[in-house]
Amino acid sequence: MNPKIILASKSPRRQELLKLMDIDFRVVLKEVDESYPDGLTPAEIAVYIASKKAEAFDEEVNDEIVLTADTIVAIDGLILGKPESREHAIEMLQRLSGKVHEVYTGVCLYYKGEYNKFYDRSEVFFRQLTDEEIMSYVDEYEPYDKAGSYGIQQRIGLIGIERINGSYTNVVGLPTEKVYQQLKRLQ
Repeated sequence: MNPKIILASKSPRRQELLKLMDIDFRVVLKEVDESYPDGLTPAEIAVYIASKKAEAFDEEVNDEIVLTADTIVAIDGLILGKPESREHAIEMLQRLSGKVHEVYTGVCLYYKGEYNKFYDRSEVFFRQLTDEEIMSYVDEYEPYDKAGSYGIQQRIGLIGIERINGSYTNVVGLPTEKVYQQLKRLQ
């Protein structure tokens, strides 16, 4: 019998990706402080926060796999988290416009007292966006729950991203190829 999976994420994109993979899961949410120590690389930050999310379940699960993830957008040594306001979202997208940035998703699979931690990295190439395109996107899609202020699967991604190097699903928020392989190992 395969262990049941708990997805500790309110992200509709992560939920949709697991459904598309035909993985049965239930969503359980816990409040977790997403701060991290100074001096970590973007990959280390993503894994650190994903691990903190899994640790919140430490003594509550026995025969289930807890899947947690955190996505980080980085450009020019700067971490772009979730925007705090409309102006902040516009500023982030202007920073990404016409440049290459990196997306890191850290994942932690907690099962039977073990933390299986990994990450994926993708490079995203944005074409030069107009201020009108950016403001229209922010006003229509309100990307306040997205690292870097955008969803690759939304209009801004469809019209603005020239190419990516790496996993598309990693940019969406869950590197499904790696998650699938790691889940197979555990089951």
